[in-house]
Amino acid sequence: MEFEKSAPEDRETEGPLDESEANPVRPYVDLGGVKILPREGLHLRLEVEEETQRVVAVGLDYAGSTLQVQPFAAPRSTGLWHEIREQITDQIQRQGGRVTEREGAFGPELVAEIPVAAAAGGAVETRVARFIGVDGPRWFLRGVIAGDAAVQPEAAALVEDLFRSIVVVRGSVPMPPRDLIPLRMPAAPTTGNENDYSSL
Repeated sequence: MEFEKSAPEDRETEGPLDESEANPVRPYVDLGGVKILPREGLHLRLEVEEETQRVVAVGLDYAGSTLQVQPFAAPRSTGLWHEIREQITDQIQRQGGRVTEREGAFGPELVAEIPVAAAAGGAVETRVARFIGVDGPRWFLRGVIAGDAAVQPEAAALVEDLFRSIVVVRGSVPMPPRDLIPLRMPAAPTTGNENDYSSL
């Protein structure tokens, strides 16, 4: 079954952008499959799979929240987000969580209440996470928002703006849809003041 792409109508100008749409002179931090625009108060973490030492996600700590992003290869004409939402819903429900679908800043999004292992004898706590996704040209960008931005509108607006500022670098290498576009450590800054990167 093929689905249309799911993306905000202004994605090509407001983001998340394809590499071909981004302003080449902006000082992006290059992480391979995505480029991130540094901003005050933003801390960057790379999530690495222990066995393979492969970078599997980029974690951005910002505005009392975390935004985890992953870029995937996608077909040129069809979208992945509709299908992936179903899989996420299924996965969370199997863990005993609850999922609500709603219309968000980027189109359909999922708000999940995920059970967190409780201390012995304590009540099971849940944490709220928002799953957002945007289908771009030949890529799909998934975001998971936790912390303040999952529940507070002001923080949500800041983190949504951060998600919009991401540039996806699909590259020209053929990849099957749903494969993670390779991510990597940023190259050390070679020019200018090294302190420029201290907020990452």
